[in-house]
Amino acid sequence: LADRYQLRVTVAHYPSGASKWNPIEHRLFSEISKNWAGRPLDTYETILRYAQSTTTTSGLRVDAYLDSKDYRTGVKISDDAMREVAITPHSTLPQWNYTISPN
Repeated sequence: LADRYQLRVTVAHYPSGASKWNPIEHRLFSEISKNWAGRPLDTYETILRYAQSTTTTSGLRVDAYLDSKDYRTGVKISDDAMREVAITPHSTLPQWNYTISPN
């Protein structure tokens, strides 16, 4: 992605158990949860309908779609290929935060 579009991609993971500090979870998922209000989420269509119809007076609007593509699992990246990726770890939590630059 970084090479194809000549982008610098910064990745900042929230460590396991730290979701209470994730602003996306607080801003987005809480509004979606209020919208579906405990009704059963029994189909993908139901889930999408509730997500897509979530809005707030402050301007939140949710775009959601079902990605039904099959993704291969167990794909192994060689050590040589990994060495070619331009990864710069951040000084704060470098195992969680890094930037990938185009080559």
